[in-house]
Amino acid sequence: MGILAFLLLGLIAGAIAKLILPGRQGGGWLITLVLGVVGALLGGFIGSAVFGVGIESFFDIGTWLVAIGGALIVLVIYGAVTGRKRA
Repeated sequence: MGILAFLLLGLIAGAIAKLILPGRQGGGWLITLVLGVVGALLGGFIGSAVFGVGIESFFDIGTWLVAIGGALIVLVIYGAVTGRKRA
């Protein structure tokens, strides 16, 4: 998969993860892109280690599932880290 396809996958996976996860998360499209790409990498690593499914093909449903799952994990961690700020 090319770098542009991977960035597009990360952006879409991050946006879907934000839609799935309830609550209000801060950050614009740049944070969504970064969290999505990091989530896709994490999901691909976990998916290949546990299930034997990586992020090789853009149009494979397994790729999308592990990318969105990884983005959800990263978004939960991001919310936990940024949500602990007190005024």
